[in-house]
Amino acid sequence: MSETSSSPDAFSGVDTWIFDLDNTLYPPHSNLFAQVDKKMGTFISRLLDVDLMEAKRVQKTFYKTYGTTLRGLMTEHGVDPHEFLAYVHEIDHSPIEPDPALGAALSLLPGRKFVLTNGSRAHADAIVRRLGIEEHFEDLFDIIAADFEPKPGLAPYDRFVTKYGIAPGRSAMFEDLPRNLEVPHTLGMRTVLVVAAPDTPQETLAYRQRWEVEIGTAAHIDHVTDDLADFLVSVAETTTGRD
Repeated sequence: MSETSSSPDAFSGVDTWIFDLDNTLYPPHSNLFAQVDKKMGTFISRLLDVDLMEAKRVQKTFYKTYGTTLRGLMTEHGVDPHEFLAYVHEIDHSPIEPDPALGAALSLLPGRKFVLTNGSRAHADAIVRRLGIEEHFEDLFDIIAADFEPKPGLAPYDRFVTKYGIAPGRSAMFEDLPRNLEVPHTLGMRTVLVVAAPDTPQETLAYRQRWEVEIGTAAHIDHVTDDLADFLVSVAETTTGRD
Protein backbone atom coordinates (compact mmCIF):
# COMPACT_ATOMS: atom_id res chain seq x y z
CA MET A 1 0.00 0.00 0.00
CA SER A 2 1.30 3.42 -0.98
CA GLU A 3 -0.69 6.60 -0.90
CA THR A 4 0.94 9.29 -2.97
CA SER A 5 -0.05 12.55 -4.55
CA SER A 6 -1.60 12.21 -7.99
CA SER A 7 0.73 14.96 -9.19
CA PRO A 8 3.90 13.71 -10.88
CA ASP A 9 5.65 16.72 -9.36
CA ALA A 10 5.06 15.61 -5.74
CA PHE A 11 8.83 15.21 -5.21
CA SER A 12 10.00 17.56 -7.94
CA GLY A 13 13.06 19.52 -6.83
CA VAL A 14 13.89 17.18 -3.93
CA ASP A 15 17.63 16.57 -3.76
CA THR A 16 18.00 15.45 -0.12
CA TRP A 17 16.43 12.27 1.26
CA ILE A 18 16.33 11.81 5.04
CA PHE A 19 15.40 8.55 6.71
CA ASP A 20 14.59 7.59 10.26
CA LEU A 21 16.19 4.29 11.26
CA ASP A 22 14.19 1.92 13.46
CA ASN A 23 11.03 0.49 11.86
CA THR A 24 11.57 2.75 8.85
CA LEU A 25 14.58 1.37 6.98
CA TYR A 26 13.75 -2.13 8.17
CA PRO A 27 10.29 -3.69 8.78
CA PRO A 28 8.97 -3.99 12.34
CA HIS A 29 8.43 -7.74 11.96
CA SER A 30 12.18 -8.13 12.58
CA ASN A 31 11.23 -7.32 16.19
CA LEU A 32 14.53 -5.51 16.65
CA PHE A 33 13.28 -2.47 18.54
CA ALA A 34 11.38 -4.71 20.94
CA GLN A 35 14.82 -5.82 22.16
CA VAL A 36 15.82 -2.21 22.77
CA ASP A 37 12.52 -1.51 24.49
CA LYS A 38 13.01 -4.44 26.85
CA LYS A 39 16.54 -3.36 27.74
CA MET A 40 15.36 0.16 28.52
CA GLY A 41 12.90 -1.31 31.01
CA THR A 42 15.65 -3.38 32.62
CA PHE A 43 17.97 -0.36 32.84
CA ILE A 44 15.30 1.73 34.60
CA SER A 45 14.34 -1.12 36.92
CA ARG A 46 17.92 -1.40 38.13
CA LEU A 47 18.50 2.35 38.26
CA LEU A 48 15.42 3.15 40.31
CA ASP A 49 15.17 -0.18 42.15
CA VAL A 50 11.61 -0.77 40.98
CA ASP A 51 9.87 -3.74 39.40
CA LEU A 52 9.61 -4.06 35.63
CA MET A 53 5.99 -2.92 35.52
CA GLU A 54 6.83 0.36 37.24
CA ALA A 55 9.96 0.70 35.12
CA LYS A 56 7.84 0.36 31.99
CA ARG A 57 5.48 3.07 33.26
CA VAL A 58 8.40 5.43 33.88
CA GLN A 59 9.92 4.57 30.52
CA LYS A 60 6.78 5.37 28.53
CA THR A 61 6.06 8.51 30.55
CA PHE A 62 9.54 9.86 29.85
CA TYR A 63 9.27 8.90 26.20
CA LYS A 64 5.99 10.74 25.75
CA THR A 65 7.10 13.78 27.74
CA TYR A 66 10.69 14.22 26.58
CA GLY A 67 10.77 12.60 23.13
CA THR A 68 13.06 9.81 24.30
CA THR A 69 13.34 7.79 27.48
CA LEU A 70 16.99 8.80 27.59
CA ARG A 71 16.21 12.52 27.69
CA GLY A 72 13.88 11.95 30.64
CA LEU A 73 16.50 9.92 32.49
CA MET A 74 19.11 12.61 31.87
CA THR A 75 16.80 15.40 33.00
CA GLU A 76 15.28 13.78 36.07
CA HIS A 77 18.01 11.36 37.18
CA GLY A 78 21.29 12.62 35.72
CA VAL A 79 21.92 9.41 33.79
CA ASP A 80 25.10 9.21 31.70
CA PRO A 81 23.72 9.06 28.14
CA HIS A 82 26.68 7.15 26.76
CA GLU A 83 26.27 4.42 29.38
CA PHE A 84 22.56 4.16 28.61
CA LEU A 85 23.02 4.00 24.82
CA ALA A 86 25.76 1.39 25.07
CA TYR A 87 23.55 -0.82 27.24
CA VAL A 88 20.24 -0.59 25.36
CA HIS A 89 21.82 -0.99 21.92
CA GLU A 90 23.83 -4.07 22.87
CA ILE A 91 21.34 -6.34 21.11
CA ASP A 92 21.17 -9.10 18.53
CA HIS A 93 21.08 -7.43 15.11
CA SER A 94 20.91 -10.75 13.24
CA PRO A 95 17.13 -10.49 12.56
CA ILE A 96 18.00 -7.73 10.09
CA GLU A 97 18.59 -9.31 6.69
CA PRO A 98 20.11 -7.80 3.54
CA ASP A 99 17.58 -5.81 1.53
CA PRO A 100 18.86 -5.56 -2.05
CA ALA A 101 15.52 -4.17 -3.23
CA LEU A 102 15.86 -1.23 -0.84
CA GLY A 103 19.46 -0.70 -1.89
CA ALA A 104 18.47 -0.66 -5.56
CA ALA A 105 15.65 1.81 -4.83
CA LEU A 106 17.96 4.13 -2.89
CA SER A 107 20.41 4.12 -5.79
CA LEU A 108 17.71 5.55 -8.05
CA LEU A 109 17.11 8.65 -5.94
CA PRO A 110 18.94 11.76 -7.14
CA GLY A 111 20.95 13.71 -4.60
CA ARG A 112 22.09 13.22 -1.01
CA LYS A 113 20.81 10.66 1.49
CA PHE A 114 21.05 10.65 5.29
CA VAL A 115 19.88 8.74 8.34
CA LEU A 116 18.46 10.89 11.16
CA THR A 117 17.86 8.83 14.28
CA ASN A 118 17.20 9.19 18.00
CA GLY A 119 19.42 6.16 18.45
CA SER A 120 23.20 5.90 18.52
CA ARG A 121 25.51 5.96 15.52
CA ALA A 122 26.83 2.51 16.43
CA HIS A 123 23.29 1.11 16.35
CA ALA A 124 22.53 2.85 13.05
CA ASP A 125 25.78 1.71 11.50
CA ALA A 126 25.13 -1.91 12.48
CA ILE A 127 21.68 -1.82 10.89
CA VAL A 128 22.56 -0.18 7.58
CA ARG A 129 25.48 -2.59 7.18
CA ARG A 130 23.27 -5.62 7.80
CA LEU A 131 20.78 -4.22 5.28
CA GLY A 132 23.64 -3.76 2.83
CA ILE A 133 22.74 -0.13 2.16
CA GLU A 134 25.54 1.76 3.93
CA GLU A 135 27.11 2.94 0.66
CA HIS A 136 24.06 5.02 -0.19
CA PHE A 137 24.25 7.35 2.81
CA GLU A 138 26.42 10.42 3.08
CA ASP A 139 26.22 10.30 6.87
CA LEU A 140 24.33 8.98 9.90
CA PHE A 141 23.15 11.76 12.24
CA ASP A 142 22.50 10.30 15.69
CA ILE A 143 21.30 11.45 19.09
CA ILE A 144 24.85 12.32 20.15
CA ALA A 145 25.32 14.60 17.13
CA ALA A 146 22.00 16.20 18.16
CA ASP A 147 23.47 16.91 21.62
CA PHE A 148 20.89 14.47 23.01
CA GLU A 149 17.99 16.69 21.91
CA PRO A 150 15.58 14.18 20.34
CA LYS A 151 12.92 14.22 17.70
CA PRO A 152 10.11 15.33 17.66
CA GLY A 153 11.56 18.62 18.95
CA LEU A 154 12.88 21.32 16.62
CA ALA A 155 16.46 21.32 17.93
CA PRO A 156 17.75 18.10 16.27
CA TYR A 157 16.33 19.10 12.90
CA ASP A 158 17.93 22.55 13.19
CA ARG A 159 21.29 21.02 14.04
CA PHE A 160 20.95 18.53 11.22
CA VAL A 161 20.11 21.01 8.44
CA THR A 162 22.78 23.44 9.68
CA LYS A 163 25.52 20.82 9.85
CA TYR A 164 24.99 19.60 6.30
CA GLY A 165 23.77 22.80 4.66
CA ILE A 166 20.42 21.27 3.80
CA ALA A 167 17.55 23.21 2.26
CA PRO A 168 14.36 21.84 3.89
CA GLY A 169 12.26 22.90 0.90
CA ARG A 170 14.31 20.53 -1.26
CA SER A 171 14.18 17.64 1.19
CA ALA A 172 11.98 14.65 2.01
CA MET A 173 11.68 13.00 5.43
CA PHE A 174 10.70 9.36 5.98
CA GLU A 175 9.48 8.28 9.44
CA ASP A 176 7.44 5.57 11.12
CA LEU A 177 6.14 7.85 13.90
CA PRO A 178 3.59 10.50 12.93
CA ARG A 179 4.63 13.06 15.55
CA ASN A 180 8.21 13.04 14.27
CA LEU A 181 6.99 14.42 10.94
CA GLU A 182 5.37 17.55 12.35
CA VAL A 183 8.57 19.65 12.47
CA PRO A 184 9.84 18.49 9.05
CA HIS A 185 6.48 19.48 7.57
CA THR A 186 6.65 22.88 9.24
CA LEU A 187 10.17 23.38 7.88
CA GLY A 188 8.90 22.70 4.37
CA MET A 189 10.03 19.12 3.82
CA ARG A 190 7.94 16.56 1.95
CA THR A 191 6.89 14.00 4.57
CA VAL A 192 6.35 10.26 4.22
CA LEU A 193 4.93 8.03 6.96
CA VAL A 194 6.20 4.45 6.74
CA VAL A 195 3.69 2.08 8.34
CA ALA A 196 3.77 -1.64 9.07
CA ALA A 197 2.59 -3.98 6.35
CA PRO A 198 -0.92 -5.41 6.91
CA ASP A 199 0.45 -8.90 7.58
CA THR A 200 2.80 -7.72 10.36
CA PRO A 201 2.19 -9.87 13.48
CA GLN A 202 0.58 -7.66 16.08
CA GLU A 203 2.72 -9.10 18.85
CA THR A 204 5.78 -7.52 17.25
CA LEU A 205 4.18 -4.10 17.79
CA ALA A 206 3.02 -4.76 21.34
CA TYR A 207 5.61 -2.40 22.86
CA ARG A 208 4.02 0.59 21.13
CA GLN A 209 1.50 2.87 22.78
CA ARG A 210 -1.63 3.90 20.89
CA TRP A 211 -0.67 7.58 20.97
CA GLU A 212 2.63 6.80 19.21
CA VAL A 213 0.97 5.72 15.99
CA GLU A 214 -2.11 7.94 15.96
CA ILE A 215 -2.06 10.06 12.83
CA GLY A 216 -4.65 12.60 13.97
CA THR A 217 -5.65 15.11 11.31
CA ALA A 218 -2.57 14.05 9.28
CA ALA A 219 -2.12 17.58 7.91
CA HIS A 220 1.63 17.16 8.39
CA ILE A 221 1.78 13.82 6.51
CA ASP A 222 2.03 14.11 2.74
CA HIS A 223 2.33 10.42 1.85
CA VAL A 224 1.88 7.02 3.49
CA THR A 225 3.45 3.71 2.47
CA ASP A 226 3.87 0.20 3.86
CA ASP A 227 6.53 -0.71 1.28
CA LEU A 228 9.46 1.70 1.37
CA ALA A 229 11.44 0.20 -1.52
CA ASP A 230 8.44 0.16 -3.83
CA PHE A 231 7.56 3.71 -2.85
CA LEU A 232 11.09 4.96 -3.56
CA VAL A 233 11.05 3.36 -7.00
CA SER A 234 7.79 5.16 -7.81
CA VAL A 235 9.25 8.43 -6.53
CA ALA A 236 12.41 7.99 -8.58
CA GLU A 237 10.33 7.53 -11.70
CA THR A 238 8.88 11.02 -11.20
CA THR A 239 12.12 12.76 -10.22
CA THR A 240 14.70 11.39 -12.63
CA GLY A 241 15.65 14.04 -15.10
CA ARG A 242 13.80 16.80 -13.23
CA ASP A 243 15.33 19.83 -11.52
